[in-house]
Amino acid sequence: MTDITTFGELALPASLLKALDELGYESPSPIQAASIPSLLEGRDLIGQAQTGTGKTAAFALPLLTRIDYNLHEPQLLILTPTRELAIQVAEACQRYACHMNAKILPIYGGQAYTNQLKQLKRGVQIIVGTPGRVMDHIDRKTLKLDHLKALVLDEADEMLRMGFIDDVEWILKRTPEQRQIALFSATMPKVIQKVAETYLNQPKHVKIANKTATASTIRQRYWNVSGLHKLDALTRVLEVEEFDGVIVFVRTKIATIELADKMVARGYRCEALNGDIPQRQREQIVDKLKEGKIDILIATDVVARGLDVERISHVVNYDIPLDTESYVHRIGRTGRAGRAGEAILFVAPREHRLLNAIEKMTKSPMIKMDMPSTDQVNQQRIQSFKERISQVIENKKLEQFSVIIEQYLDETGADPKIVAAALAAIAQGNTPLLLTDKPFKEFKEKKESRKSDDKKKKKRDRDKDKDGKKRPLDSDLETYSLNVGHNDGVKPGNIVGAIANEADISSRYIGHIKIHDDYTTVDLPAGMPKEVLKKLQKVYICGKPAGLKRKQ
Repeated sequence: MTDITTFGELALPASLLKALDELGYESPSPIQAASIPSLLEGRDLIGQAQTGTGKTAAFALPLLTRIDYNLHEPQLLILTPTRELAIQVAEACQRYACHMNAKILPIYGGQAYTNQLKQLKRGVQIIVGTPGRVMDHIDRKTLKLDHLKALVLDEADEMLRMGFIDDVEWILKRTPEQRQIALFSATMPKVIQKVAETYLNQPKHVKIANKTATASTIRQRYWNVSGLHKLDALTRVLEVEEFDGVIVFVRTKIATIELADKMVARGYRCEALNGDIPQRQREQIVDKLKEGKIDILIATDVVARGLDVERISHVVNYDIPLDTESYVHRIGRTGRAGRAGEAILFVAPREHRLLNAIEKMTKSPMIKMDMPSTDQVNQQRIQSFKERISQVIENKKLEQFSVIIEQYLDETGADPKIVAAALAAIAQGNTPLLLTDKPFKEFKEKKESRKSDDKKKKKRDRDKDKDGKKRPLDSDLETYSLNVGHNDGVKPGNIVGAIANEADISSRYIGHIKIHDDYTTVDLPAGMPKEVLKKLQKVYICGKPAGLKRKQ
């Protein structure tokens, strides 16, 4: 199955292919290409692959096709060792099934039973959970497996390590005899092998070798930055790093075009490169990079493989890749043939699990980067400005301008230094030469001392209303509505968490929240950028699309 290069070659329904296209998935990873056909055929499967190789899509995509979406009973059960992974897998399933009207519920310990019981009673088709809580619901008879069609054991060796293997077997014994099982594990200890032999029926065994070695000539660094701050982070990196050619990797096709346009507007010679661009045009763009006609490519993973341009000094992972193999392919575009290379990864707080997986697989701990200081940026800008002056003096005929300047000096008696400064200002235009200490533009909080923070905290505590909710600090707010409410088990923390995580908006900018039975209103900053609104409109809260809209 290694010759499969696009998801279109797999027998997936149009609704899934549409979701994958919207998510920017262009080609299946090796574990996906090897697993999906067998699972679509209904076979049991053992998938042996490391964390971060794209296992979730490998089992979720084919098993989502097994669901009868008119039947509101649990039909797919996915067991995970931790609640964090349960949430992550449930969110991934929700994204893949966004055009299938699927009802998906994560259940795990540490979460109140109330919402889980409500959702189970209402009817769900896909359960993603930790063994202990799943056992509990089966024992209470609040989770029935009579209609179960498929079961996934995700990270089985980790469940063994955490002492859950007996719980897993307890659950397996209570599943229907005719059900499909997919077992995924990085390693295959004897206990896991025994479970597979006992409960799986002539499984297909897929083993993906670890081919994640990275060149020793590549320095790998990461920067904790997310959302709206990434664009400023990228431009700061490019201002202080000495670079030749750069490839910036993003996750979706549309992001290549949007980011390329923004970088061009900031004065960089830059073009987009993605799978929708015809092959001939792609070759022309790569030739431009080779010849130095452009310096930066904004690209998706599909163009990473086989791209060999000698002058690529930097690879920037603007969006963290969803599997480690993609990461290795991306950064392999630099540091080739023994040359030095730089790989920089932008990581949001909620993506540190992927960072850990990359470090573990590549056996290359990454160096944490700090944001280039204002002084560093300004020193580089001043140096570049001086170099531009030197180049003009060397390469341009200035006689005509010299005559005009001499005439001006004779007529006005002005100081030549002041005249030179005025000409420099004309050349610079409206763009400031030097950076101020102003932080990133959108929703970036100012750095303050702990003492100042404590004072503000006390003031915020005093400003709580009678219901204990914080009053917004910014009076310029607009009211939005969400299609979730008390009936969905929503609490203010769910709203704040979803908005803050998805759009990278600090909770202090989220105003009054009022939850009704079937909808919720929330006050958010007026005039939010379109890209932020787009992110918010895709938010899921308690497993349901929130459908954020500005209230008229």
